[in-house]
Amino acid sequence: MSIFDDRICALGEGPLWHPERKQLFWFDILGMRLLTRDATGPKEWAFDEHVSAAGWVDHDTLLIASETGLGLFDLTSGESEWVAGIEVDDPTTRSNDGRADPFGGFWIGTMGKNAEPGAGAIYRFHRGQVETLFHDITISNAISFAPDGQVAYFTDTVTGRIMRQPLDGDGWPDGKAETFVTLEGPDGAVVDADGCLWVAQWGASQVARYSPQGALLSTVTFPASQISCPAFAGTTLYATSAAVGVSEEHGGKTFSVDVAIQGQKEHRVLL
Repeated sequence: MSIFDDRICALGEGPLWHPERKQLFWFDILGMRLLTRDATGPKEWAFDEHVSAAGWVDHDTLLIASETGLGLFDLTSGESEWVAGIEVDDPTTRSNDGRADPFGGFWIGTMGKNAEPGAGAIYRFHRGQVETLFHDITISNAISFAPDGQVAYFTDTVTGRIMRQPLDGDGWPDGKAETFVTLEGPDGAVVDADGCLWVAQWGASQVARYSPQGALLSTVTFPASQISCPAFAGTTLYATSAAVGVSEEHGGKTFSVDVAIQGQKEHRVLL
């Protein structure tokens, strides 16, 4: 276990390992910034609204979810290009958890800025269009996908239930979502190359690994209570955390650990 980056994030979230750049990107949602590290050291970009999750488009471009929609962000120039609006006319909500799916789409969840009950939803951006997938979400989280593209996972954190959603051949929900596992404080999640789900547990200082059948296989403990989201780079597991509301030495830092289990490569967003 090591501290990958010691900058304190009020609400660290959305870690993304860019497979072409071999570089981790993540967000401080409440700090309205995108963070990274490269060979020269730490870097970050400031935004004028909440940003929370991203998918990679090409070597130099991320699709970034903000509180008003999706935009293309140029990592070389720092400039953004508007792509699609999401809840543009609702100033009480913002984006939260999101991830690219195996079909080139991008799922993004929203929530009320004060976690207002049922204020959020989960959307899918695919080939330039945004479609609503699930309504009445309070805190969207755990958006992740099985390697074969047949299953998506998501949660409304306040329910404690991670849902398993079958997908059709184009990556759209096919049939009804069912409860996969129930646990305390499910937050961000990622699926490894074996199809096992790794989910951060807010308040529990850990990421838990579940089999495709929902059996708890193992846990990885971190030196911060509010672990928010995991990401994989090969066998390295990264995890973001949050400092908001706690007073602890390592709260809000970003961690890494070799778990000797192969992660799933992050999928490219197709525009």
